[in-house]
Amino acid sequence: MSMIRNSLLLAAVSTALSIPAQAGDVEVLHWWTSGGEAKAAAELKSSMQKKGHTWKDFAVAGGGGDAAMTVLKSRVVSGNAPAAAQIKGPSIQEWAREGVLANMDAVAKAEKWDSVLPKVIADGLKYKGNYVAAPVNVHRVNWLWANPEAFKKAGAKLPTTWDEFFVAAEALKKAGITPVAHGGQNWQDFTTFESVALGAGGAEFYRKALVQLDPGSLKSPTMLKVLETFKKVKGYTDKNAPGRDWNLATAMVIKGEAGMQLMGDWAKGEFIAAGKVPGKDFACVAAPGTAKSYTYNVDSFVLFKLKDAANQKAQQDLAVAIMGPEFQEVFNLNKGSIPVRLDMKLDKFDECAKLSAADFGASAKSGSLVPSIAHGMAVPSAVEGAIKDVVSQFWNDDKMTAAAAMDKLAAAAKAK
Repeated sequence: MSMIRNSLLLAAVSTALSIPAQAGDVEVLHWWTSGGEAKAAAELKSSMQKKGHTWKDFAVAGGGGDAAMTVLKSRVVSGNAPAAAQIKGPSIQEWAREGVLANMDAVAKAEKWDSVLPKVIADGLKYKGNYVAAPVNVHRVNWLWANPEAFKKAGAKLPTTWDEFFVAAEALKKAGITPVAHGGQNWQDFTTFESVALGAGGAEFYRKALVQLDPGSLKSPTMLKVLETFKKVKGYTDKNAPGRDWNLATAMVIKGEAGMQLMGDWAKGEFIAAGKVPGKDFACVAAPGTAKSYTYNVDSFVLFKLKDAANQKAQQDLAVAIMGPEFQEVFNLNKGSIPVRLDMKLDKFDECAKLSAADFGASAKSGSLVPSIAHGMAVPSAVEGAIKDVVSQFWNDDKMTAAAAMDKLAAAAKAK
């Protein structure tokens, strides 16, 4: 997620002395520096150390994602690649095309990745049929978070369609509660937009328009309806929304100042941290019209070609650990996401996570599991950026018509 890439600092560099040949160095570029994430990273580090390997954080002083990518590129070009780097979505294929990623099929076959991952997820981790990346989790993006007390006060019911959403929003407004907590930042606008597109258009339309970038779908009566619905949501946000961080919008729902928020499942961490209980103090339901669909945001690690045999073994052990049930459980309990494996026991997870996992499995079978365009999973970054700009421009410009926005979207889809 761009917010993570831009706002988190990488961990400090740790140096390692030369070690015996049977153990290797495993150097990892990651963004896991906040509370729960740092705990999960420590688990992975400890599992590597138990096998005798030396863990190193790949760090870029004072840098978030973009600075780190620049350093990573220069390291790879000079033949000094780390074992793994946190990269996801179509960027995996971009790195693979450069011929710098390691073939992890031997590990994947031994660990039966093909049978425990949904095919659509597995395909995104492969290049020309070979695994080149290991996934750590699944975030569901198409959630609606709500404050049951605010709904009770307004005499409103949780919406399952966009029509019901606006009825609830109107009731909340009349009760003096901000209907929709929103942070006016371009990625948040885009997150809202993709949930509207999925709910108002359906999974097949979403896939055609926002994954395949089909011109006929981008300029269609359905897209017009999506844009009009999206703009209508804005009327139920408050005047202080522009520039607000997503977690501050979540705090409005936690306090009952706002009734609802459209946001991925990282928002759950905010409720939990505030001591709130899922199903009691807050509701987690699929965004309107999307109960049978699922927009996924999968964090993964690409694995680079390494020369040293001991380091290659350490890298393979890392891939096994990342996909192992033990790490998948610990990491996702801390992160608010769910395991990417379909065969996990979820006894320790809360009801939002269990609902997420059930819908993840069901949508994988039904073909309604789609990549999140707002979170770097669906299209090349240049196209994603161009479409995101149009979406925010339309959200912020009250004079722009949905028809004009549709034309701009179709043009943005051709960005190279």
